[in-house]
Amino acid sequence: MDDTSTLEKLQIRIHGAEHLPTLIYLPGLHGDWTLIGDFRKHLAGKVRLVEFTYPRTITWSLDEYAQAIETSLAENGIASGWLLGESYGSQLAWQLAARQKFSIEAIILAGGFVKFPFRWGVQFARITFQMIPLRVLTGLLVAYGKIARRRFRYSPETISSLNEFLVRRTELDRQAALHRLRQILGFDPSETARQTSLPIFYLSAKFDPVVPFMWVRHWLRKNCPALRDVQSLATFDHNILATSHAQCANQILAWMRR
Repeated sequence: MDDTSTLEKLQIRIHGAEHLPTLIYLPGLHGDWTLIGDFRKHLAGKVRLVEFTYPRTITWSLDEYAQAIETSLAENGIASGWLLGESYGSQLAWQLAARQKFSIEAIILAGGFVKFPFRWGVQFARITFQMIPLRVLTGLLVAYGKIARRRFRYSPETISSLNEFLVRRTELDRQAALHRLRQILGFDPSETARQTSLPIFYLSAKFDPVVPFMWVRHWLRKNCPALRDVQSLATFDHNILATSHAQCANQILAWMRR
């Protein structure tokens, strides 16, 4: 894979013993593992958690992302596992399912989706994100950091990762996120969702300001025969793995123990 637009490669991090069930985290649009510290803590000793941070690429296709993930898993001796696709990461989960190269035990969509239901919403986000000057975006992120430290004051693992989260938000990082938004616009894994026999689980906030829970739930129940369960949390949020870490961890563990 030729990627001259970034100095980074796909990064992998593994927590937990080999004998534990494997859960593979595919992050959302921000592309890294910096917001799941407390979620990771709740899973400690119960699963083998595999985390990825994406390269800041503006050239890779979803298939190249999936190929890189498969290669990294193989190099680390991971032959099978559950996929946890958060938001944008759900698109990579569907692509991995379509490729049928890696042995997937099940797919969990955390604030995820199949084809994004409102194309105009992604277009609006992409145009707005592109137009905001970097200095303004940096200021907004600093303000977010202050709010987040207050919001997550009882989540020491998340707070400790906030500095890393803020440092990673560069212009190249923004361009990579814009590229991922374009990928969402051009991707429709509906046939994969209709045809897969892999167990599918859906976890979301009841009031998700980014991905409409009711629409995704309706589509999955109508079109995805492999859907096993749908659970919604009584919260207003999109990044539920960060903000509702204990509830998410407990629900995912319950599914994995079935």
